[in-house]
Amino acid sequence: MTVEKTMAETAAAAGRKRRRLWFVGVGLTVLVAALGSLAVLRTENGTTHYQTQAVRQGDLSITVTATGNLEATNQVEVGSELSGIITRMTADFNDTVTAGQPLAYLNDVKFKAAVMKSKAELASAQAAYEEALATRSADDKQLQRYRKARALTDGKLPSLGELEQAEAQLARSTAAAAAAAASIEVAKATLQSNEADLEKTIIYAPINGIVLSRNVEPGQTVAASLQAPVLYILAEDLRRMELQVDVDEADVGQVREGQAATFTVDAYPDRSFEARIVQVRYGAETTDGVVTYKTVLSVDNPDLLLRPGMTATADITVLKVEKTLLVPNAALRFAPAEGRVEDKSSRSLLDSLLPRPRRQKSSRSAGDAAPDAAGGQSRVWVVQNNRPVPLAVEKIATDGALTAVRSKDLSVGTELIVNAIATGK
Repeated sequence: MTVEKTMAETAAAAGRKRRRLWFVGVGLTVLVAALGSLAVLRTENGTTHYQTQAVRQGDLSITVTATGNLEATNQVEVGSELSGIITRMTADFNDTVTAGQPLAYLNDVKFKAAVMKSKAELASAQAAYEEALATRSADDKQLQRYRKARALTDGKLPSLGELEQAEAQLARSTAAAAAAAASIEVAKATLQSNEADLEKTIIYAPINGIVLSRNVEPGQTVAASLQAPVLYILAEDLRRMELQVDVDEADVGQVREGQAATFTVDAYPDRSFEARIVQVRYGAETTDGVVTYKTVLSVDNPDLLLRPGMTATADITVLKVEKTLLVPNAALRFAPAEGRVEDKSSRSLLDSLLPRPRRQKSSRSAGDAAPDAAGGQSRVWVVQNNRPVPLAVEKIATDGALTAVRSKDLSVGTELIVNAIATGK
């Protein structure tokens, strides 16, 4: 009984062992099949197509964009120094005026009266002066007689007191004559001032130009108290204007006097106008935290198409490279995928089961340009034998879409890789 039981237990153990071995074998078979299909899938998914663009030769212009407004080169506000009622105005909007042309007239009644009064005061002062001169002459003669009589009478007549009184009277009459002369000068000054005010009742154009604005109408009263009221705004010859733009602080270092520019205005969207920088101001202007610098451009306006106040967008040419090799910026940003997928069918079963160390990622993304060891250089890639091959280039300047480069390995027409597209079979 004991022997039979022992044999039965041995047979059962052997059966369990055979079942375990069968399950292990089946599991290994399934695992190997799965790994084999994965290797085949990954090895057959490796087709890559490259998009290319050709190197070309041409000119590259680097521009700085800024916005601003057109202004007259010389704009003058014509005002009145006097208070009064406007009786007549001779110029209107858009009229062309010349320097010295009457533009407006003030009521001049009280100013004429002031001139007449000043003339009368001057005549009175002159008469008083003549009277003072006559009095002084008489007192001088009286003193001379006293002195002569006193000499003839050995100092007896006239008395010393009378002689002294005569001398004092001459001094008083002399002072009175000087005061009368001063009164004449005061009267002349008053008359001159009143005549000037009378002349100012007619307001003249100070420059040759065009009337941009007229702010008053005939019959209106103007009051010149603390500030002269503005009657007209005149712009000097609009055939020459200036464009004042705000250049961002990041671009102002590239902007120089004498640089050429083109600009457009909303009134003529299909037309471009030329300008040239005449001044880059040092004073900064800050708006909403943005720092800009006022830059003035000279503009020719022979057809009078441009008007003061128009908003313009200017492109200032800060650098121009002529007859250079031009490559698309996408070619400089391209970098091929790192490494290749390995064929897992060539690995052992143990290697397939054991995980491999993770590859360290490059700090440079695939979209970045790959710089050469030499500073200031970059790489572009060409296709040779169905593989990307790098070529070194030296960047000169870029406009955001194309880059001017120098390279002994490039020529016009060389196809550069700009993108890679992976496709499956």
